[in-house]
Amino acid sequence: MILAGDVGGTKCNLGVFEPRDGKLVCVTQSHLPSHKYERLEDLVAEFLKQANVKVTAACFGIAGPIVENRVRTSNLPWEISGESLARMLAVPEVRLLNDLEATCYGVLVFGPDQLECIHEGTIGAHATKVVIAAGTGLGQGILFWDGRKYHPSATEGGHADWAPHTDQQIELWKFLKQRNPIVSCEVLLSGRGFPEVHDFLDPSARHPEFDGPDADPAPVITKNALEKICPVCVRTLDLWVDIYGSEAGNLAVRNVARGGIYVAGGIAVKILPKLKDGRFAAAVADKEKMKELLSAIPIYVVLNEKAPLIGAAHVAAGLV
Repeated sequence: MILAGDVGGTKCNLGVFEPRDGKLVCVTQSHLPSHKYERLEDLVAEFLKQANVKVTAACFGIAGPIVENRVRTSNLPWEISGESLARMLAVPEVRLLNDLEATCYGVLVFGPDQLECIHEGTIGAHATKVVIAAGTGLGQGILFWDGRKYHPSATEGGHADWAPHTDQQIELWKFLKQRNPIVSCEVLLSGRGFPEVHDFLDPSARHPEFDGPDADPAPVITKNALEKICPVCVRTLDLWVDIYGSEAGNLAVRNVARGGIYVAGGIAVKILPKLKDGRFAAAVADKEKMKELLSAIPIYVVLNEKAPLIGAAHVAAGLV
């Protein structure tokens, strides 16, 4: 049995997989709230007790930079060690991956039915691919071809500085700088970015879902925008998608990603109709001297939000 995990600041998605005829089949899966546990080991132990299985291999995708198979998580006070997890599970090795590295592995095993093409482009055979994923945070990954197969490479590009692209975005940067010591890409291109943009556009436009200790304005903003209920929400989503597309274009042009841009993460699936209307692809291509190159790159939305979990499972099973 293979244990895989997608470890995030809000929740951990864990699954047990079994190889069948060269493929992995999920036997059991659960979502556990991360903040309720002092260590990942405690969370994993509870999951395995409920699942009542004995695992032989394990791999976890985790938000944060992996160094020597160890990581301090970006959004949790956890120090995670592959060696410690291996001892607990009584397996030879537990491999830790950056969450976007795990997502890249997931992209490699997905078929066409789990991808939505939002811009046709022209596929560059064996060319570099890039993956960008906005959710609780912003992840970025790269897939390089070595002459035989693709290899994922993790990045922490979401924590790079955000560069405004228009006069309006310059004013948005100034607005965000008053609230944040550093205006990283992740400040905007994550769930928390929607209320920031909404406040910038019109702080007087409020919805009841914005208030309360556990309030999460992002879902209501995107829902209102897609249904065209609130003009400020519509403008918020438009501007957010412009910025997301521009950052995807930055990632693509820096890596000459002629093999494709893959947009993963929970937000993309929820705003898919907006991503398909051409605005995102136009923002990708709006670069100095690079419009022709970037316009030719195909863009896909990853429909399966379990990409990091599935990618980690395939790594643990030795199938990628």
